[in-house]
Amino acid sequence: MMHAYYHDTTFGRFLIAENGSGIVEIDLVSTDHESPDGCKVSETPLIREAAKQLDDYFVGTRKVFDLPLDPAGTNFQKKVWQELCRIPYGETRSYKQIAEAAGCPKGFRAVGMANNRNPIMIVVPCHRVIGSNGSLVGYAGGLWIKEKLLKHEGAL
Repeated sequence: MMHAYYHDTTFGRFLIAENGSGIVEIDLVSTDHESPDGCKVSETPLIREAAKQLDDYFVGTRKVFDLPLDPAGTNFQKKVWQELCRIPYGETRSYKQIAEAAGCPKGFRAVGMANNRNPIMIVVPCHRVIGSNGSLVGYAGGLWIKEKLLKHEGAL
């Protein structure tokens, strides 16, 4: 059974969803956003822990998340997301560097698409991936969010 719950932070309102095995989604949403199809709106212990860790991140006391994750995606997407989780807090990597780390050196565009489909915002830190020239490019939530997150981490 899927469970989803809304959590308000200093950064905005997040939808946090889990499937009994792990977190499947963390997304910044508007207040009138509906929960995903098939989800029971309820706060589980895992959702509560994810919310606590997000709060800790936003006040600056958490730099590494410790949550079971179970995002839906292709094998390549999951490999990219695993590489994203290896980028330390306060640092960035280029799409090319992530493609190389994922074993697909010429796949930087595919890395961009995997980032775009990342369902677990912040915890799987796709905001830490930037252009090879240091520019902020591509972010599903909007570049202003990417910039705000990178400034929060001291990467800008």
